[in-house]
Amino acid sequence: MKRMITGLAAFVFLFTLGAGLSAAEEKATKEECMAKAKEAAALIKEVGIDEAKVKLGDPNGSFVWKDSYVAIEDFDEVMITHPMVPKMVGKSMKGIKDANGKMFNAEFIQIASGPGEGWVTYMWPKPGSKEPSAKSSYIYRVPGTNFIAIAGIYE
Repeated sequence: MKRMITGLAAFVFLFTLGAGLSAAEEKATKEECMAKAKEAAALIKEVGIDEAKVKLGDPNGSFVWKDSYVAIEDFDEVMITHPMVPKMVGKSMKGIKDANGKMFNAEFIQIASGPGEGWVTYMWPKPGSKEPSAKSSYIYRVPGTNFIAIAGIYE
């Protein structure tokens, strides 16, 4: 009996460890965010924003992966595509603050119009959640346009 309990405990431990490792593998990396944002920018440059919006806004497409996605915003802080929250598309993000009062969209514009790329940390709900979590987003200006590709990781 003692042997069976020990074996069961070991199985539960290994199962839990394996599940934890699987979940960890599902987290996007900063490198992936940078690559996906630049890939989205290349798509916009290649086919134009109207055609690119179809692929970029697809919640089952290649610009949604692991626990991340690419969204596109313009310099007027209007959401152009958002595959996880389509009701945000066409809406102004001006004046939107995170849970700590940070106007993160204004920082997106500052980075995009300055160095053209960089990171912004703020609070934002994970897909499927209403509670804000710490998020760092890579901001990449689509060269020659007033569009910004945004892809982030939750911390």
